[in-house]
Amino acid sequence: MRKIVYAVEDDSAIRELYTYTLENDFDCACFESGELFFNAVSKRKPDIVLLDVMLPGEDGFAILSALKCERETKDIPVIMISAKGDEISKVKGLNIGAEDYISKPFGVLELVARIKANLRKSKAETQAEKITYKDIVIDSEKHAINVNGKNIQTTLKEYNLLSFLCKHADKVQSREIIFHEVWGDDFIGETRTLDIHIKELRKKLVASESETAIKTIRGVGYMLA
Repeated sequence: MRKIVYAVEDDSAIRELYTYTLENDFDCACFESGELFFNAVSKRKPDIVLLDVMLPGEDGFAILSALKCERETKDIPVIMISAKGDEISKVKGLNIGAEDYISKPFGVLELVARIKANLRKSKAETQAEKITYKDIVIDSEKHAINVNGKNIQTTLKEYNLLSFLCKHADKVQSREIIFHEVWGDDFIGETRTLDIHIKELRKKLVASESETAIKTIRGVGYMLA
């Protein structure tokens, strides 16, 4: 069954690019506003969303927040589309709940690869599992993370990243392996993506007064300590 991709973009040229690029692999529908997008979501949920940041009226951040606040749509992966070099927008989108971002201008091969990678990683876990490390408890059945007795909110990528590090807490994980396991083989993007996610996870661990820290092994990767 073909996956459904919804794109919210006010630029007609980019909407045409999405349709032309994705129509061979996906069922793609484009919307120029949040209102039209949510009307479509109420009738048929997409498997993934491409969401521009700068939109007339309700911007991409407001649309993202609305998606992540609703039980029916909170697990739909969202790729934010932002201007090249606009790191503030990228970090804000990841904090709200976006799984990934792509900087404009982007290549069509990168776009398709990132969509496929995020679709693979967003598949629901079929086996109940609890992962523990020190004061971190990850319940995959509930898709919840408890740190030092407190539930913390994470994006899907942050959840997958912390789960992977906890599963392999006994050794250093290279950046290449982390990208392979969390983002997928065909991830094409800025290496800063991992650094931003690590930074946000560290903030959440500190805010929870956790005894666990994510340690940087210079020139290699990361591990829990």
